[in-house]
Amino acid sequence: MATFLYRLGRTAFRRRKLVALIWVALLAVVGIGAATAPAASNDNFSIPGTEAQRAFDLLEQRYPGASADGATARLVFKAPDGQKITDPANRDAVHKVLGQLSGPQLASAADPFPAKTVSASGTTAYTQVTYKVKATELTDATRETLKDAAKAGRAAGLAVETGGDALQPQVETGSTEIVGIAISAVVLVITFGSLIAAGLPLLTALVGVGIGVSAIAALASVLDLSSTTSILAMMIGLAVGIDYALFIVSRYRAELAEGREREEAAGRAAGTAGSAVVFAGLTVVIALVGLAVVNIPVLTKMGLAAAGTVVVAVLVALTLVPALLGFAGRRIQSRRQREARPSAADRPNGGTRWARFVLRRPVAVLLAGVVGLGLVALPASSLELGLPDDGSQPTSTTQRKAYDLLSEGFGPGFNGPLMVVVDGAKSADPKTAAQRVEERVKGLGNVAAVTPAAFNKQGDTARLTVVPKSKPSSTETEDLVHAIRGESADLKSGTGATVLVTGATAMNIDVSQKLNDALLPYLALVVGLAFLLLMVVFRSILVPLKAALGFLLSVVAALGAVVAIFQWGWLSGLFGVEETGPVMSMMPIFMVGVVFGLAMDYEVFLVTRMREAYVHGERPADAVVTGFRHGARVVTAAAVIMISVFAGFISASESMIKMIGFGLAVAVFFDAFVVRMAIVPAVLALLGKAAWWLPGWLQRALPNVDVEGERLQQELAAADRTGTGSGLGPDADPDADPRRQPSRV
Repeated sequence: MATFLYRLGRTAFRRRKLVALIWVALLAVVGIGAATAPAASNDNFSIPGTEAQRAFDLLEQRYPGASADGATARLVFKAPDGQKITDPANRDAVHKVLGQLSGPQLASAADPFPAKTVSASGTTAYTQVTYKVKATELTDATRETLKDAAKAGRAAGLAVETGGDALQPQVETGSTEIVGIAISAVVLVITFGSLIAAGLPLLTALVGVGIGVSAIAALASVLDLSSTTSILAMMIGLAVGIDYALFIVSRYRAELAEGREREEAAGRAAGTAGSAVVFAGLTVVIALVGLAVVNIPVLTKMGLAAAGTVVVAVLVALTLVPALLGFAGRRIQSRRQREARPSAADRPNGGTRWARFVLRRPVAVLLAGVVGLGLVALPASSLELGLPDDGSQPTSTTQRKAYDLLSEGFGPGFNGPLMVVVDGAKSADPKTAAQRVEERVKGLGNVAAVTPAAFNKQGDTARLTVVPKSKPSSTETEDLVHAIRGESADLKSGTGATVLVTGATAMNIDVSQKLNDALLPYLALVVGLAFLLLMVVFRSILVPLKAALGFLLSVVAALGAVVAIFQWGWLSGLFGVEETGPVMSMMPIFMVGVVFGLAMDYEVFLVTRMREAYVHGERPADAVVTGFRHGARVVTAAAVIMISVFAGFISASESMIKMIGFGLAVAVFFDAFVVRMAIVPAVLALLGKAAWWLPGWLQRALPNVDVEGERLQQELAAADRTGTGSGLGPDADPDADPRRQPSRV
């Protein structure tokens, strides 16, 4: 593979105008497609194989048209202090608000007084507004009409707030995303000492992300992608795009420093660092595609979309980066590099000094890293999972205010009612069965109210709404769901009817359980495949094992930090967390998938240099120092860039994006600076030659992918000795400096 990538890099360098034109044309095509594509449909969430989904599907069949997916809004009214909403003046104000709701997209707006949606205290009322189209298809005029109606109620002295998805805000990532990119630019300038070298990874990463995100937008309606899919793809694509370009540019500059002519340096950079990019990208893709094993469509689509963006980032790094290196000329190097002699690169740097420090105290460094991450990971033992609702919105939003008004007026459980479905198709007396279910549910604890059974036209299926006393995200509500389901077997044997529990709250509980159940199989699949891949790359058993265990330690520590801030509320004000509560259900498994791929990036980029030095005859300890001398500075820069990019999403208005941005940023910090920079060299120092041991039979069975380019360098060295050039491709760089002769590898 290294030989193929060497040729590809030289070809892209030599035909740089054509390569750049192809990528620009591709960006334009997908950009036009994204601009002209219809808007994506509303985010549909399904969890196949769960009771909540089976009940929902049953309702679709037995109540045709009743579960339409049109947008909804819930207008909540509260009377001024000391008054009741039923007072004549306040009643007239409510009717005035309802009178302003109009338009071709409006389906209905119920009057709360005849509908009896007034609180027992008489201070609060609500009306359910339904629309004929989905939330994403509502026009600006319709939304403005809804907002103006609420303003009219406020002008009349009422507190009027709006919940539901009709006014669902667009996800905003905040200005710190731009700050994250700016920090990345500063880090690149410091790392390379050249504005051109710093700008090139940013430019190519933006091209790759632009293509990936535009393709997602163009296909969003066809594939029914959620609104967060493109943001997550951008988050990951931008980070890996910068990093992959960074590694190839860094290796290219190192080859120039050794005296290579420019086209040859581009080929060797693509053949060596490019090989590491391919395998690093492959681990990320494996982790993201592996999310499909959870069997939650929205999570699968997120993973596939992000994986596609990573593939684009790899292709950009292997082709567009060498092409732009051809345009950059010698300015890709800093002035000091252009004036320095090749021997200057051998001087000890910060990476060398750190590696030698770790080698002198491997046990102390290992214990400090493991114990420190272990302490941070302790809160993860209290992890609670859930999905967001309007109660997790910022307190300044009208959705959150409506949620709080309903909780205050009708009780905490009113925002998360349960839907109990009684399937009496096989029952001799469905009505009696429904009555028994109603009586049994009322007898359970934590039940505030149960509505009478509502039958379908055939009279074989009934729906009952159960309002818990506790809020939707509480463990008490979860216990109530399990208690109702626990009664289903006894009820079926006595009545012949099947009892199912669904609704948004039940679905949240089911998806959390499903994700919990899938986490270990997912870890086994992804870590197992990556272990085999890394065993092929490093020709070792202990190095991949160390990489996997180090990842698990860093990701559990990151989950501990997430629990401490987003669930317990520690330092919540610092990170803009207005409402603490359960951690997003998808957060652990999604973070595992993404962070595992990124962790293996650092492992591949750092340890391949050590492997390369070891196979060329260096002692194990010296190979560790060599790996850090060449890779520590670049890996450090890559980690700081990733942390900056991910941290930029902490200011997002969407709680899921905020939490994922923080989780990924802190996980990268732990993995790069504690695991890869401290624990890895300490373990390698203690293992010595055993780190690179591989049984002979396995040595022969595994394919030799030559990720460090050993075979390529042997061929190039032989070509240098015979004076025939590279022998692997034309040496026709029109900008080559004839005074710089290729040196022996």
